[in-house]
Amino acid sequence: MEATIDKKLLADAEQYVRSFFEQHIFPDYVFHNYPHSEAVAESVLEIGQGYQLTERELTILQLAAWFHDLGYDKGPANHEDRSVQYVTEFLTERQFPEEDIQKVVNCIYATKVPQHPDNLLEEIICDADMSHLGKKSYWDRCGRIRQELLVTQQMIMSEQEWVDFELSFMLQHRYHTEIATGLYNDRKQKHIRQLYKLKARLNPETAESLEIPPKPEKEKKKKKKKKSKIEEQVLQNEQELKQLNLGRGVETMYRTTYRTHITLSSIADNKANIMMSITAIVISISVSTLVPRFETMPKLQVPTIFLLAVCLISMIFATLSTRPKVTTGKFSRDDIKERRTNLLFFGNYFNMDLEDFQWGMVEMIKDDDFLYSSMTRDLYYLGKVLAKKYHYLRLCYGVFMYGLVAAVVIFALFFLF
Repeated sequence: MEATIDKKLLADAEQYVRSFFEQHIFPDYVFHNYPHSEAVAESVLEIGQGYQLTERELTILQLAAWFHDLGYDKGPANHEDRSVQYVTEFLTERQFPEEDIQKVVNCIYATKVPQHPDNLLEEIICDADMSHLGKKSYWDRCGRIRQELLVTQQMIMSEQEWVDFELSFMLQHRYHTEIATGLYNDRKQKHIRQLYKLKARLNPETAESLEIPPKPEKEKKKKKKKKSKIEEQVLQNEQELKQLNLGRGVETMYRTTYRTHITLSSIADNKANIMMSITAIVISISVSTLVPRFETMPKLQVPTIFLLAVCLISMIFATLSTRPKVTTGKFSRDDIKERRTNLLFFGNYFNMDLEDFQWGMVEMIKDDDFLYSSMTRDLYYLGKVLAKKYHYLRLCYGVFMYGLVAAVVIFALFFLF
């Protein structure tokens, strides 16, 4: 009977947590989100079943896992206190025993970093909360936490700073239970070695002084038996490292923004071309049809001239919206050293020697802050150009629309009166 009640309670808890994340927690929290709570709930089961815990103990662990990050609805500061408040209210309403509620509360508080669990249940949920460090999902979760820190706390780190931060955390962390150590520690050590290699790649000068942990004997034996499979995994790891270099979310943000800017610029140019074609047609028809009749029908002179002026002004604004800006196309090495130029725009280097341009690109690639700032600066000026294009287009369409109406009215007045 108790097992049936616990299953119903866990189903309600899962639904409650899912709705809570959707309604109250900002999507900016791309790491501390519903999938993270779901993964922790799965991991406590994986570890707990290895200790042959009772159904009620597994229920306590899963409840703590589902609720442990709900306090992020008001930010990361003291989120454990709010998580405890929400789970206490939830369980009290469902008449869960007070003694077991306190165990859930203690488990949630135990996840606070730095972790200090006092018993087996608390050790299990602490290990489950950090289980991603030793799973295949590590690189994805790693990129997500970096994105979350950037968006929610404006914590900007260079590639070197981020690798040092992540490596320091990984080296200080230890799994508390033997089961979690057996499940996750080998892959975690593999991730640490990959971070060391990435650190060496980013800073070759200190590569020789790094002491990369050796591979365990078990892993060496597997390498001999399944060489082809390991080679495939190495390729996958290299792709994961590439994803880490910028962070999947940040990379997607830049790619999407660039694509949006280019699309909007193309739309603006098409609109300008349409207006230039329409005004050219109106001018051609007016000049060939109406102007020759000025002598026989003097009343056509004023409205025709007005119509031609409207079309001409509209064509000028359409042309201005597509007119390229002329730049010097040259920068100095001092500009690169002082980070005063943007190498991602052709107008800044088309008059440069190839040697100087290659040197500048290498300098930018080596400095992640310079690279990110160049991309951000490029997006900013693309936005400025788009604003100018659409400003002229608005004037063009406005002059043509209202001018055409006025021209028709003037034609009507001159013919009627």
